[in-house]
Amino acid sequence: MRRRTQEERTEETRTRLLEAALKVMRRRSYAGFRTAEVAAVAGVSRGAQLYHFPTKDALVVATIEYAFSLAANEGRRRARRASSEIVNPLDAIIEDSQAFFFGDYFFVALDVVMAAAKNRKVRERVFAISRESRLPVEQAWLEVLGKLDLPQDTTEDLLWVTVSIVRGLAIRSLWQNDAQRFNRVLDFWRDLFWAFVKQHAGTHRARAAEKLVASAPRKVG
Repeated sequence: MRRRTQEERTEETRTRLLEAALKVMRRRSYAGFRTAEVAAVAGVSRGAQLYHFPTKDALVVATIEYAFSLAANEGRRRARRASSEIVNPLDAIIEDSQAFFFGDYFFVALDVVMAAAKNRKVRERVFAISRESRLPVEQAWLEVLGKLDLPQDTTEDLLWVTVSIVRGLAIRSLWQNDAQRFNRVLDFWRDLFWAFVKQHAGTHRARAAEKLVASAPRKVG
């Protein structure tokens, strides 16, 4: 059995700390987040934890960056799959947006931004991480929607509206988590989306879009 290198052991410890930090943030939120608890959950010494992340803010920012990186990799994977398979692209985008915005990573980051209102450095870094991780995912979905042969600005607007609807529903779930109503709103947007595409895309693309909508199963839930 090959012995792990020091670099591999260091990276493993760092990853264990980040995974543990995610668990603690889910459980305690930013206000109750304690680095000592992270070390205990990770099963590493406080010294090892402080070596990798000497401050609470350093650990929080690194954890958000780690979580968003995982989410971005998954989002790009979904987009690649949608490009290579015959799937309804709108449903694929909605599925990806739901996975992110209704998931723990987004709500953890949202909690940090809201709770650290007076910590400008942390807030700005979280915003930067969001841009750096999510914009490439959106670009990947723009390439998928590009097959509809709409003007670039129109394609971007359709993506923005789709993502914004899902993000808005995720925020609303904090005080009104009505899955049945959410699904109805998304179905309403699906109808509007494809009606717009068929009206504004080129004839060949519009027919292809209509065929795709008819053949692809509608996403439910």
